[in-house]
Amino acid sequence: MKAATFEYVRATSVDEVVRTLADDEDAKILAGGQSLVPLLNMRLARPTTIIDISRIDDLSYVRRANGHLEIGALTKHRVVETSELVHRHVPLLADALRYVGHVTIRNRGTIGGSIAHADPAAELPATCVALDAQLVVQGPRGQRVIAAADFFHGYLMTALDPEEVITELRVPVLAKGTGCAVEELARRSGDFALVAVFAAVTLELDGTCREARIAVAGAGPAPVRATAAEAILRGNAVTTDVITAAANAVADATDPPSDIHGPAEYRREMAAVLSRRAIKQATNRANGGV
Repeated sequence: MKAATFEYVRATSVDEVVRTLADDEDAKILAGGQSLVPLLNMRLARPTTIIDISRIDDLSYVRRANGHLEIGALTKHRVVETSELVHRHVPLLADALRYVGHVTIRNRGTIGGSIAHADPAAELPATCVALDAQLVVQGPRGQRVIAAADFFHGYLMTALDPEEVITELRVPVLAKGTGCAVEELARRSGDFALVAVFAAVTLELDGTCREARIAVAGAGPAPVRATAAEAILRGNAVTTDVITAAANAVADATDPPSDIHGPAEYRREMAAVLSRRAIKQATNRANGGV
């Protein structure tokens, strides 16, 4: 099957993108095309206008500023995955991106495109929620900043207004003494996750947990932030019993779907299993392990 007919606009600036979106409520943005093109070809999306933003060079960068990393919306997954700045300051993001599709997809897919698509089984939205990231968006009324926790509203639904475009991802730099880990269950390497857990654990010098960040993908209509599990870890030594209690709290926070790949009960149980592994690994890395 081929896409339905549409008008094609190759934008040269963010302002042009915003104007075109405002003029055509049925327009769609094309960045890397890894999400939109399949929808077009299956005619699950029938936009009247495609706005190609792939040539707006100003939206591709990774840089540090004011205690966080700024990542342009058109930056390719692979660029972020291999960025020395990302590995040094936000290793959870680099770890998560290794699970996104295959290398060929990561060479084309963009950070902003994946976030805007908002698939609840995708790695990047859950990672953004775990890291307290922010999305910078631009529309007819100017620029605004949206916390990742407030951005994802449901399956393929976000806080983005129809005439707005994501321009930047801002991710706070992780504190020293933080270890990160990703554990994912998928049918095959490169598939969307049935369940995936993203954990960052920051330890005090005496080994107690100062801060914990845990989010889950594939566990509901939007990424799940496991705040109850984080509270169990925070202020305690990360013992086996504490890890088990936190992992069970992660499972309790989920509301996974049932489908042909597995029932909700299975996904919930796997959320606990993967959480135990991720918390243990993150703690080990915070202690200087690998």
